[in-house]
Amino acid sequence: MDEQTTKHTMPRIGDPAPDFEAMTTQGMLTLSDFNKDHWVILFSHPADFTPVCTTELSAFALDKDFFAGQNTKLIGLSIDSIHSHLAWVNNVREKTGVYMDFPIIADLDMKVAHLYGMLHPGENSTAAVRAVFFIDPKGIIRLIQYYPLNVGRNMEEIKRSLLALQTADEKGVALPINWQPGDKAIVPPPKTLAEMDERIADTSVEKIDFYLAKKAV
Repeated sequence: MDEQTTKHTMPRIGDPAPDFEAMTTQGMLTLSDFNKDHWVILFSHPADFTPVCTTELSAFALDKDFFAGQNTKLIGLSIDSIHSHLAWVNNVREKTGVYMDFPIIADLDMKVAHLYGMLHPGENSTAAVRAVFFIDPKGIIRLIQYYPLNVGRNMEEIKRSLLALQTADEKGVALPINWQPGDKAIVPPPKTLAEMDERIADTSVEKIDFYLAKKAV
């Protein structure tokens, strides 16, 4: 595979998260070390000192206790220098009181952006789109979100997605449309005739039919 093809390869759900070492606002960071025993949300923004990005990264900072409570670490990224990152973080803290104290990668050489397919030339060849990667404690990419440069992300959906992934793993269930914490979850469908008969007779779950049943989690 040539270099050009490699640059445009985009990680997929279920792939191991590409490892990297990069300079951040908290010093050098190696993803595999940072990820150890934790979930990680890696997200990119187009540029420092831009209005939509400021609202987004401020929202991550304001919700840092939520993410910490879910055993989740945050990493931001843009194709800016470490000096720009530091000045921007300090400016936002001075103007709004919000301190973006999670690591933000200075990706001037676009190494990490290329690894994660964050550069979409149809949008911009030198600014990362708004990508979000959910990485589980085993280092596997579990969910990916992409937004264009001019549309901010939905923080409630990011938090809901994280809780859904963690609930599905912990309880061995699937989550229906618009699932929220506290809602019933979908139990795995039967795979044999014996399991189907067992499901039909089961009164402990809410059955729409034998293949679609829900339970509290």
